Amino acid sequence: MNESALPAVAPAIAARLRALTPARVGLGRTGASQLTGDVLDFQAAHARARDAVHAALQPAALAAEIAAITGGDVLRLHSAAADRACFLQRPDLGRRLDEPSRLRLGELQGGGAELALVVADGLSALAVERHAPPLLRKLLPLLEAWRIAPVCIVEQGRVAIADEVGCALSADLSVVLIGERPGLSSPDSLGAYITWQPRPGRTDAERNCISNIRAEGLGYHQAAAQVASCLMEARRRRLTGVELKLDLNTLEKG
Repeated sequence: MNESALPAVAPAIAARLRALTPARVGLGRTGASQLTGDVLDFQAAHARARDAVHAALQPAALAAEIAAITGGDVLRLHSAAADRACFLQRPDLGRRLDEPSRLRLGELQGGGAELALVVADGLSALAVERHAPPLLRKLLPLLEAWRIAPVCIVEQGRVAIADEVGCALSADLSVVLIGERPGLSSPDSLGAYITWQPRPGRTDAERNCISNIRAEGLGYHQAAAQVASCLMEARRRRLTGVELKLDLNTLEKG
C-alpha cells in the first residue's frame, strides 16, 4: 500500500477538527501502520518536549529584559537543586531556596509588600524566556496601585518555591510564572500560580492557576487581565485555592 491511503476519518471532518486543535486527529494509515510523515512529526514533537525539559535557563539575559520592563532591581536566586539533573530527580529540592538565596532575601530592607512576583524555569525554561517578559509588560500596568517586591528569578525552581520567597518578603500574595510540563504540541506553555499568604507548607489546593499562556493558547493581554482579576479577588476575600472559585469566562478579558 502507498502512503496516500485514506485517513481513519472523513477528510472533511478531520480538516475541521484540525482547525480547532493542534492534537493529532484523523491520522492516516498505510495498512496497519501510521504514515511515515505522521511518525516523524510525532518523533520531532517528542524531541522538542524533551529538549524543553532539559534546557538551561539564561538568567542574566532574562533578568536584564525584566529589569528593562520594571525599571527596578531583579533578584537572581537559586533553589536547593544544584543542577538540572538534581532538579528532575529531587522535586523537593526545587521547592525550597538554597542558603545563599535565603541570606540574600534576608538582607532586603523594608518588606510588607502586597505582591511577590517570582519567575522560575520549572519544566520549561523556553516557556519562561519566551513568555514571562511580554506577560509582565501587560500585567504590571494593571497593578500600578500595588506594592510589589523586586521581581525574583529562581533557577531550578518549582511552583512551591514562591511560598518561601513570598514569606521572606512578607508579601500578602505571590505569583510565580513558571514553565509548565511540555506536551507534544506545547513545549513552551507558561503557567501563573497565585497564592494568598505564601509560606512553606502551602498545598496546590491553596493556589489558583492560569495556564497555557503562549501564542497558540491564552494570549498575553487576556492572561494579564485574568491574573490581575484573580489577584484583586484574592486580596478582597483574603484567600486563594479551591475556596476561591473563579469563572474565568466572567473575568475581564480586555
